[in-house]
Amino acid sequence: MKKLVIFDLDGTLLNTIADLAAATNQALQYYGYPTHEMEAYRFFVGNGINKLFERALPEGERTEENVLKIRSQFIPYYDEHNADLSRPYPGISELLKTLQQQGIMIAVASNKYQAATRKLIAHYFPEINFVEVLGQREGIPAKPDPSIINEIMTKAGVKQEDILYVGDSNVDMQTAHHAGVTAIGVAWGFRPRTELEVLHPAHIIEKAEELLPLLLS
Repeated sequence: MKKLVIFDLDGTLLNTIADLAAATNQALQYYGYPTHEMEAYRFFVGNGINKLFERALPEGERTEENVLKIRSQFIPYYDEHNADLSRPYPGISELLKTLQQQGIMIAVASNKYQAATRKLIAHYFPEINFVEVLGQREGIPAKPDPSIINEIMTKAGVKQEDILYVGDSNVDMQTAHHAGVTAIGVAWGFRPRTELEVLHPAHIIEKAEELLPLLLS
């Protein structure tokens, strides 16, 4: 029986794409840049917000200065509006409650900045006692660097073989592989199933409840 399940946030626990798109588009519009359809953002996210802004900016405008300008406009707006349209994926709330009832530790490892990560988890899953909720922080490498997984593993006091890491993107699968933990891909997230298959996770699941039998593997 696995002892700890670590989840990615965006595209795994919560469908956040509409709020991310709206916040980025308002920042782009504020500075006179073209905006994007919501579907485009599925391929912009996953590597932290600075990389999101870099991808959203026009090709000739992707300077560090412009990224920081967009960030300064994005964060106040997103902090206020990040739960407007975001919702848990079907079956996620029930899955987390079941894991908790079974005594499985639960954690979150996200590339979303720390304040928003913790706010969203507290808002949508107040009844779940997470062993740790970590987003992107200054001085800590973003996923697919395994630092965030190693930090959670140390806090939980478990070994690599006791952990499932669950995510929806190539970044998540790479993170799990780099950390030496079992990778589980979810097919309901932002990225196509083919992106997951290329990196050979232990399993790819279509529904949240399909995770439960994998705790025994």
